[in-house]
Amino acid sequence: MTMVRPALRVAEYDLLTFQKSWKSAVMLYVISPVLFLSAMGLGLGGLVGGGRGNVGGVSYLHFLAPGLLVTTAMQTGAADTTYPIMNRLLWSRIYEAMLNTPLRIGDVLAGELLWVTARLGVASSIFYLVALCFGAGLSGLSVLAIPVAVLTGLAFAAPVLAFTATQRNDNGFSSLMRFIILPLFLLGGSFFPVTQLPRVLQGVAWTTPLTHGVALARDLYLGVAGMPSALAHLAVLAAYTGIGIAVARVTMSRRLVV
Repeated sequence: MTMVRPALRVAEYDLLTFQKSWKSAVMLYVISPVLFLSAMGLGLGGLVGGGRGNVGGVSYLHFLAPGLLVTTAMQTGAADTTYPIMNRLLWSRIYEAMLNTPLRIGDVLAGELLWVTARLGVASSIFYLVALCFGAGLSGLSVLAIPVAVLTGLAFAAPVLAFTATQRNDNGFSSLMRFIILPLFLLGGSFFPVTQLPRVLQGVAWTTPLTHGVALARDLYLGVAGMPSALAHLAVLAAYTGIGIAVARVTMSRRLVV
């Protein structure tokens, strides 16, 4: 408990800051899935599968919903560990103030990841509920896609936080979004099966956490998740998260400890 309390103090600071903009954030959490599921799940879905509106015998809406749930978590995790972290490192120097208290690097990192986890949980839960309103979620296991989405978000948040701690300005963020987040959003299996990609790109896709998160969430939505494949997907997500945390501790220490 004594190790958790310092991290909670950091998360508490994030919560107090979030109170200034929580209404717009929650509204975005609701509007985004409504727009995507309406335009793509229902609108575009009517053109998929030769007009039958299905992919491999499954409604395109049911195919799309888990993919969008997980990609939303990826984007949330990446966004929350770029500019907000840069602000506390460079512009407001909040972390320097925190480290002049009994807090240490590990406490700051744990608190930030705890806050990101909470944000991912809220965003993923809202998305899941909106998707249910659209009729997506064929299986009782579909609710387990929420923690899968959270873990996928952390699999991006931790490495991105490590990257942010190495930056002296925000120029690198545009490259991160343009060459990593956006391509994965389009090619990670959210909108069409990864098997439709050329073999080389399939191999690249399966090295990323997003493709594993989407595949597992989709299996849960459709009620076809098997234990061996689920454990393999979870192992990849956990590995990205764990390595990201380890590297982030090193990069933040180098940045903040003189």
